[in-house]
Amino acid sequence: MAVTLEQAQRVGYTCLKALLRFAFMVANNLVAIPSYVLYLIVLQPLRILDSKSFWYIEGVLFKWLLAMVASWGWWAGYTVVEWGDDVKAVSEDEAMVLVNHQATGDVCTLMMCLQDKGTVVRQMMWLMDHIFKYTNFGIVSLIHGDFFIRQGKAHRDQQLVLLKDHLEKYYRSRNRKWIVLFPEGGFLRKRRETSQAFAKKNNLPFLKHVTLPRLGATQVILKTLVAPQENGTPSGGDAVRKGSKSKGLQWVIDTTIAYPKAEPIDIQTWILGYRQPTVTHVHYRIFPVKDVPAEPEALTNWLYQRFIEKEDLLTHFYETGAFPPPQGQTKAISREMTLSNLWLVAIQSFAFLSGGMWYCIFQYLYHCLF
Repeated sequence: MAVTLEQAQRVGYTCLKALLRFAFMVANNLVAIPSYVLYLIVLQPLRILDSKSFWYIEGVLFKWLLAMVASWGWWAGYTVVEWGDDVKAVSEDEAMVLVNHQATGDVCTLMMCLQDKGTVVRQMMWLMDHIFKYTNFGIVSLIHGDFFIRQGKAHRDQQLVLLKDHLEKYYRSRNRKWIVLFPEGGFLRKRRETSQAFAKKNNLPFLKHVTLPRLGATQVILKTLVAPQENGTPSGGDAVRKGSKSKGLQWVIDTTIAYPKAEPIDIQTWILGYRQPTVTHVHYRIFPVKDVPAEPEALTNWLYQRFIEKEDLLTHFYETGAFPPPQGQTKAISREMTLSNLWLVAIQSFAFLSGGMWYCIFQYLYHCLF
């Protein structure tokens, strides 16, 4: 079939736009990430004198970096509509966020929709696959104190010990509030077949839109971060040693991400913007941590039940285009998540001005020394 002039122009425009967006993203990374690192190097004396202020500044810079990533999708028309409980109500409390995992764009979606949730972004900790350590954003996550976890049976036990040590060392000493993890342990398309085979063998429900979650990381987080008055286990070690007034982990936020027609957005699409504007839907359910069982078998059943409910939520969404109303209500209410373009432009401008400043400083030092 012959290609019309209009179709050729449309393809050409899409390719040009993708090329320009990619060039902007590369430039953005080249100035923003080194600037983040250099600011924190210069501020090392403050880290010794006033650790709390240092990590406050680091958190602000970290939030701005995530806002830059969010802006790439926002300006391409990839927006978010939120459903269910309003998580702003618990944004100042400690919470564990459980998220289904479909593609690399899930992380970008969270970076976007959590921007307007108070101090959450600058005080959050991410659990992510170790491969992300070797991406352009890896150095930022390492400094911020995120945890990179290796998948597979051969590493599982060791990784859980390392996770516990990491939480005790960094979570409260850096004033973290939310911790985000993907309990499925990988992308849906990669784990679905294995999960369904496991479910069939163990007489568990057949899941199509999610996979059965893994217990390990969730159990370690609960044991390490829940305060004694909640379930009899100690808080994070640094909090105990330093006499922190932290109430411990108070909430579990069950987060379900849904894409129209079950077609997830990946990081390439987020960067290049060649897909038509898309609304991603995010559903929240908040559970008090005191209602979450601590015993392994009961916790496994509780966690399975959350993902069975995710399956029902997603099935309803794909059939109707909306999430179902909460129990006892007749209508589900959605909230359109918005970002300020002026704020995003200001952050991007700060990044490029910082890059220019550091370039001038190094040029001056070079001429002074040589």
